Amino acid sequence: MITIKSLYSGSSGNAVLIKNGSTSLLVDAGLSGITILSALKEIGEDPKSIAAILITHEHSDHIQGAGIMSRKLDIPVYANAKTWDAMSYTLGNVALKNIKTFKTGKDFEIESIGIKPFKTPHDAVESVGYSFFADGEKVTMATDLGHVFDGFFDEIRDCNTVLIEANHDVEMLRTGPYPWPLKKRVMSEVGHLSNECAGEVVLHAAQNGCENFLLGHLSRDNNFPELAHLTVCNALRENGVDPDKDLNISVLKRYMR
Repeated sequence: MITIKSLYSGSSGNAVLIKNGSTSLLVDAGLSGITILSALKEIGEDPKSIAAILITHEHSDHIQGAGIMSRKLDIPVYANAKTWDAMSYTLGNVALKNIKTFKTGKDFEIESIGIKPFKTPHDAVESVGYSFFADGEKVTMATDLGHVFDGFFDEIRDCNTVLIEANHDVEMLRTGPYPWPLKKRVMSEVGHLSNECAGEVVLHAAQNGCENFLLGHLSRDNNFPELAHLTVCNALRENGVDPDKDLNISVLKRYMR
């Protein structure tokens, strides 16, 4: 059984634990190493049990603690070649044996978990989402997703659980405190997914049998959990799907505590 534990989710930092049996993977390490290590211990996860850190893209809220964790715990760090080139200076020295590259779109395995990285539209050199496979289950996570791109629904087909970005409410973003260039970036095709677009993803996946959904990477200034949840549920109801029947829809906290 694949389990997901979000340690942190949002523009202040991201770290998600994926676990199957004795295999534990960390997706992104976007806070200080000390902060992430403390969070792992708080949920009863031995940091030394982490088999690998998987990076989605090179932005600081996804890689801040990856280098120090790799050095401290001798953990391999996986990313595609373009992302490694973009983040290597920020991460600092990582042992050659722990620099692991994959080809986006090509499956690989780490211990008991199969992994497929797929390209996502974001303003990074080669941002990816991940699907994880184990014991007949599939879990897909995609944050920092500028738009629902062609082929994305194929990536979430046959999922048991989908973790999808619900970054902002469009009206809050438009009238909020961000400067206009940043608003344009967030709303662009390589920015972040709105609550409404997250609702579209959840609707499609629910209509195709997925029952478990996690809404993540919420903006601190342009969203709040109740609004994200309500917007997604309304999208389901408007299309004849009852979100209270056989569906589990949760909003990830910005901080685990």
